[in-house]
This record gives sequence, C-alpha cells and structure tokens, in this order.
Amino acid sequence: MSGLDAGLKAHLQTGLTTLCRCWALTRRDGETLGFTDHDGDLGFDGLTFRADTGLSALALQQSTGLSVDNTEALGALSDAAIREDDIEAGRYDGAEVRAWLVNWADPAQRHLQFRGTIGELKRAAGAFEAELRGLTDRLNVPLGRVYQKPCSAVLGDRECGVDLNAAGLSIETGIAGAENRRVLRLDGAGGAAEGWFRHGRLEVRTGAATGLIGIIKRDRPEGGARVIELSQPLRAAIATGDRVRLVAGCDKRMETCRKKFDNLVNFQGFPDLPGDDWSITDPARAGRLNGGSRRE
Repeated sequence: MSGLDAGLKAHLQTGLTTLCRCWALTRRDGETLGFTDHDGDLGFDGLTFRADTGLSALALQQSTGLSVDNTEALGALSDAAIREDDIEAGRYDGAEVRAWLVNWADPAQRHLQFRGTIGELKRAAGAFEAELRGLTDRLNVPLGRVYQKPCSAVLGDRECGVDLNAAGLSIETGIAGAENRRVLRLDGAGGAAEGWFRHGRLEVRTGAATGLIGIIKRDRPEGGARVIELSQPLRAAIATGDRVRLVAGCDKRMETCRKKFDNLVNFQGFPDLPGDDWSITDPARAGRLNGGSRRE
C-alpha cells in the first residue's frame, strides 16, 4: 500500500489489529452517505459512518497499468440508508464512492484504498448489489470532436454559450395532471409555439421526483396549458402540484441555431460536409442523375 499512514502501518505491524472498512457515497445531487462494517458508528472528514446499514464489500481487485480497479458492495435496503425507490429513480447512478481501511480504535489511522463510481446496480429481496469501478474506468470514454453536420455542443454549455435563463428559453410552472409519468399537462405554459420545447429538458423541482430530468419528445399548447410527452417515463412518482422547469430544445441544425437562438457564431457543426451520395457519384454526360438513360 503506497502512501500508508505511519500510525496505521505501525498498528498493522503489531499483529493484533482493530481494523474495519468505511465507505463514503456521494450522489450526483450532492447528498453524501457514510457506511462502515464496524459494530459502532465512526466519524472523520466531517462525516458519520453508520454501523447499522449492513453494507459490506468483496475483495478489491487492483492491477498495474490502465486496467480498471473493481469490486462490489453488498447491502440491505432500508429507509435509513439506501432506499429502493431512490435506486429506481436513478439517484445512485454514477455516484462517487470512496473506501478506507480504518483503525476503529483511532480513526485518524486510515488508508484510502479505493476511489471510483458506482457502475451496475442490482436490487432484489430487500438487498442490493453495486458494482464499483475505479478511476481508470473514465479512460474508456471516447473523447474528441466529431466532424458532422449537426452541432456537437449541448444547448447552454460553454461551447454553445446560450443563456438558458434568458426570457422565453425556460419557464417554471406546476403540473396539472400526469399520465404514466410520461405525459404531463402543465399550467400556464401555453404561450410558446408548438414544438418550442421539443428536444429540451423537463427538470423536476419539487415532489418525490425532485432532481430528475426528462427529455421532451413532443409538446403542444392546449388552451392556456401545455401538454408535454417525455421520451422515457420519469423514474419516480410525479403528482399534481409538483413544480417543474421547462428548457427550450435544440435539434442541432444550423437554421435552428440562427433563427431560434440567434447564436450562429457559436454553431459547432459542419453544415457544408458532403453527404454519402456525393462520395459515390460517378461521371455522367447528363446533368440528371435520376435513374434514367445516360444518353439523354
């Protein structure tokens, strides 16, 4: 173990140890939970590691080079720790995990053994099993710019530069009705043209689905309200009165960038790239290439 705490190293050399493991799990919404396999709560780094969560881990597999370190964590679902509805809602997808080897008699003596994210997460019979992936897993993500006709930026990011808080580009409103967590009727959002929010986002601000985001497939005004259809159902219950934020959508075309957002200077696509039909054309006497006679 490189960088091992001197006090922990001396403790290990005694041969009679008081060791346990602690885990800190930080969700993407910022909430952090602490767990330990010790029989009493421990505290360090401003976090309490709870002993009554039933969380344990399998052996950590580490290797040299760029191979991904991995292990698995097992635990029981409970309202006090990791809840099944939070897993269903995707709140633990991609959450950051840190794991320490700790001297429970003196928590200042500890060693960070693992840091990574949650990969595949399974649940059954009141328990869960989480795959933990090391930091080198991020090296498996393809990087670089793609040469394509559509814009490669995400609406509102640094490359795009559009201010999504500008008038008309986002609106906060309440839900008047919901069907299957997918088709929503919204109060007071009927002023924009049909399709204005298509390809945009619906962000849930209150209720059981707080923090979840849905991609808008279709939208249309209906009287003074608006009907939104999402590409996928929200992964938590949505109820009348919950507040949501609608963000305008972009279909990545140059014309949309120019006319809808007045942002052509930041367009990140290559609209003049020739298509596949250009690459397979061959010389011909006639100007028409419609399948007719080449002698005309």
